[in-house]
Amino acid sequence: MENENLVRREMTVDSMEELAALFGSLDENAETIMERTGTRITAEGPQILVSGEEENVSLALTVMGKLLAMIRRQERIDKSRINYAVELAREGQADMIDAIMQDVIAITARGRQVRCKTLGQRNYVKAIRENTVTFAVGPAGTGKTYLAMAMAVVAFKNKEIERIVLTRPAVEAGEKLGFLPGDLQNKVDPYLRPLYDALYELMGVENFQKLQERGVIEVAPLAYMRGRTLNDSFIILDEAQNTTCEQMKMFLTRFGAGSKVIVTGDLTQIDLPLGKRSGLKEAVEVLKGVEGIAVTELTHRDVVRHELVQAIVRAYEKYEKRSSR
Repeated sequence: MENENLVRREMTVDSMEELAALFGSLDENAETIMERTGTRITAEGPQILVSGEEENVSLALTVMGKLLAMIRRQERIDKSRINYAVELAREGQADMIDAIMQDVIAITARGRQVRCKTLGQRNYVKAIRENTVTFAVGPAGTGKTYLAMAMAVVAFKNKEIERIVLTRPAVEAGEKLGFLPGDLQNKVDPYLRPLYDALYELMGVENFQKLQERGVIEVAPLAYMRGRTLNDSFIILDEAQNTTCEQMKMFLTRFGAGSKVIVTGDLTQIDLPLGKRSGLKEAVEVLKGVEGIAVTELTHRDVVRHELVQAIVRAYEKYEKRSSR
């Protein structure tokens, strides 16, 4: 006897190209939607047929409608985006899917549009726009640094600031700086490489090098910030979990008039010597609630790298909760 709660609904796509993009290579996107919504999805020409329990069918149709809108905006569909769209739709926040994806943050040197991919990222960008100092705390892969740098490049192009300053602490995580070859700049460059890579993508190598030669863009270890006052600058402190409390206080008193400050870090990846308190952890506790300062907390749901990265982050979060009991 058939389950009386099962229903069958359909939706129509505009072309077979749209259908192919929605279903994905070897129907992997459709398989993900079916797995996450508990439905059966098939296609007959431009008609997509969805069957299952009524609530699940409605969920699948809502998600596919949002994914189709993304495809029509020439956006890429992958498993992590599908999973996130299902999560939002299940929580009754389906309309947020469009709101998140439509806001173009920046354009890379090759013309690729940089957009927020999660609600957490959208809140982070909003915090940067509305505050002088923004802390972004969360695991690897959540776009903390890249989005901050995209916002910095846009602010520079819009002539809102005159200089971009990028810095991070050169903490010796397993290797001693003294044993690395070259002068001081050569020794600290490996720590700064992720910042260079992001700037190359956002600005182009040649343009970046010209601006760096003019002193408009500065990429330097945190120690170089001492004794300076930075006016009309967009200042980003990356990997801030590895600052000491003294270093963080020093950094946060460097910016002057017309400047904006972003501090990013992951409190689960502190490489400081045993017994040293993280300056990021202290700053978030001390400064939360101060007007003009925002603290954005990103989670595994905001990880936009390979879906396995989300699973790894979740597994570590569970393990650390168990270990702290």
